[in-house]
Amino acid sequence: MAEENQNEETEQTKEKTENQAENTETKAAEGEEKADSADAAKSEEKELTPEEKIAQLEKENADLKDQLLRRAADFDNYRKRMMKEKQETFDYANANLLGDLLDSLDNFDRTIDAAATAKDVKSVVDGIKMINKGLVKMLEDKYGLVSFGKEGDEFNPDEHEAIGRTEDEKAKKETLMQVYLKGYKLKEKIIRHAKVMVKVPKA
Repeated sequence: MAEENQNEETEQTKEKTENQAENTETKAAEGEEKADSADAAKSEEKELTPEEKIAQLEKENADLKDQLLRRAADFDNYRKRMMKEKQETFDYANANLLGDLLDSLDNFDRTIDAAATAKDVKSVVDGIKMINKGLVKMLEDKYGLVSFGKEGDEFNPDEHEAIGRTEDEKAKKETLMQVYLKGYKLKEKIIRHAKVMVKVPKA
């Protein structure tokens, strides 16, 4: 019985050894196939003639030039489009403002027509004052336009342009004695300085 077990173990060991040998041979064969494939690829690369290499490089060069030309054309089109949009923005920047001014222009036309046959000057003046009030309110509310410069205000050289000065014994500081043209701010930016006559303390 012991002898049979020993023979059986010997057979199993022999079988394992044979399987291992077969696996080793298979791997070796696969390695040879890979090596053959690599050699074949290298040989194909080596088979390119100088003329073929030149042709290949010329093709690559032509492709790169084509890509460069396409990108240059795209950039030029983009630049032209941006310039056109910028010009349109500049040309029509005041379109909304002008549209809002049309109502005031229409009212002025009506007032002029009415003034031709008006017998009462006061009604014409009242109509002009009403148009002026509506126009100023629209510019203030919609566009942030603010007027400044009133008689008695303290003189500010950043806001007021003095076109003359008058000494006054009662004056304690420089103030606006007369306003020839009101100043205007667009929000916080001064777009016109007020032109004023300044009253200054007597030296």
